[in-house]
Amino acid sequence: MVASCSKESINEVVNGETEAPVKVRVDDFAVSLEDEGRGETRATQDVADYDGINGITLAFYKGDGSEAYKCEQQRSDEIFGEFSLSLPMGSYTMVVVAYKITDGNPFVLTSPTVAAYTGEHMYETFATTQEVNITSTQAVDLCATLNRIVSRLMVESSDGRTTNVVNVRMTLSAGGKSFNPTTGLATVNTGFANTVNVSAKEGAKSTSSTYFFLLTDEQTMDVTIETLDAEGGTLFSKTVNDVPFKRNRMTKLIGNIYTNNSLFGDFQIETAWLSEYVGGF
Repeated sequence: MVASCSKESINEVVNGETEAPVKVRVDDFAVSLEDEGRGETRATQDVADYDGINGITLAFYKGDGSEAYKCEQQRSDEIFGEFSLSLPMGSYTMVVVAYKITDGNPFVLTSPTVAAYTGEHMYETFATTQEVNITSTQAVDLCATLNRIVSRLMVESSDGRTTNVVNVRMTLSAGGKSFNPTTGLATVNTGFANTVNVSAKEGAKSTSSTYFFLLTDEQTMDVTIETLDAEGGTLFSKTVNDVPFKRNRMTKLIGNIYTNNSLFGDFQIETAWLSEYVGGF
């Protein structure tokens, strides 16, 4: 067993039955990366080499939905992306989720159909599920390729940051932070607000982003962008209606958020990852 893992209820389930050794290797990510000069690039990448994630959860669930095994690995672990365990004979649903977590923003896998980020922020997320049948005591080797299941919003300013702006708040009218690992779709559609710090220097353009899950593979929603001062007061607010999003795609909103100079015009949309979409509104 990997040191950081727990069998949980396996001993209770087995009751003297013979277990089969199982090895799971998170082999590749199906990653779509934006290439600014040539459009999108799609490739697979080894999990240990992709710094967009720092955690992996592997779980096996029995037919009645109960958990037979769960293990969480962090990038700091000696082995990252490989799991060794034992399971009694039977049929299971294997769930693998790779993600990024930070202090105060944990990730929780509850079942093959329920998982969520429980803090204010969420990040890159890849997932897959697979039916596994253990029919003998012979060793079983499994490989899992994970697909990105999040959508990403990036807000890029056309103007330079002013001194009084500390944070940017992005409010989405739909989607959510919880998802179904089997479908890769959101389990709620209530939307949420994400407030991020502005790191750009005074006078420099800034970029702010947030990840989230969609209720359907493609979804349109309203986005409200606000700049906030140190006390949380709103300095600027703009709602962009009917913004298109797609899983594994980044949608970019470009416009003024620090000044009201009309010479820059209104917001524009630019998307990347799976394919490029540009629109004006």
